[in-house]
Amino acid sequence: MLVSGALAVLKIAAGIAGHSTAVVADGLESAADIFASGFVLLGLTLAAKPPDHDHPYGHGRVEILAGLMIGLGLAAGGAAISYGALRHFGRTRMALAAFVIWPLAVSAAAKTGLAMTKLRIGRKIGSAALTADAWNDTVDVLSALVAFIAVALALVDPARFSNADRYGGFAVGLIVIFTGVRVAYGASLQLMDTMPDDRLIRDIRRAATAVPGVRGVEKVYARKTGLHYHVDLHLEVDPEMSVRRSHQLAHEVRLHVMETLNWVADVLVHVEPAR
Repeated sequence: MLVSGALAVLKIAAGIAGHSTAVVADGLESAADIFASGFVLLGLTLAAKPPDHDHPYGHGRVEILAGLMIGLGLAAGGAAISYGALRHFGRTRMALAAFVIWPLAVSAAAKTGLAMTKLRIGRKIGSAALTADAWNDTVDVLSALVAFIAVALALVDPARFSNADRYGGFAVGLIVIFTGVRVAYGASLQLMDTMPDDRLIRDIRRAATAVPGVRGVEKVYARKTGLHYHVDLHLEVDPEMSVRRSHQLAHEVRLHVMETLNWVADVLVHVEPAR
């Protein structure tokens, strides 16, 4: 948050002093990172709360909701940036100052490091909010490069590319909108209990069938609740097995799946006779 805040202030101040719409737009996009990072921190903090009577599945959905809010906030911010750039088209302007290039270069370098770190950690722990914030930083890098190109064109040939800087600001806004929609879409799928990819389902089946006594797995359902998945499992066992033994076997499967797959929070096992 401190890095994003410092970069935002630097770019906005340089953009205003150097008369660059694109640099100001990129600075405003960086300012939105403070909002996004705050939501990530809040989401991860609330998601870590243990289950209670009213929330038996835990509070993990708060983390996914934070990712959704980041996406919607990015889309709204991008629309405002593009609109602001459009308002300046065709207006006379003062010449750009060459120093506005440097804040963009510093921003691109710093944000590349932040994006790579957040994306690696977010994917490792399965955090939708942290991954969304990583994509937000990736957008910063892309928007800085777009603004850099636009400003460079306007500096090299002001007569020919007089509106390049404003086009750059507009393009930055469109990039932010696209990323915001992408992030919000991904978070919405998780809130709608979309099934995980086939690889994870195969891992669940493999872990369940590894327990002695299991004849097969008929159905597997999984839904994400924050950083982990809750799994519903239909287990096939010997039709002649006693109720006591099938109950014990279901308990063994539940523990084995949770121990084998650290991204599974809990397993609800339903026992059925094998055909």
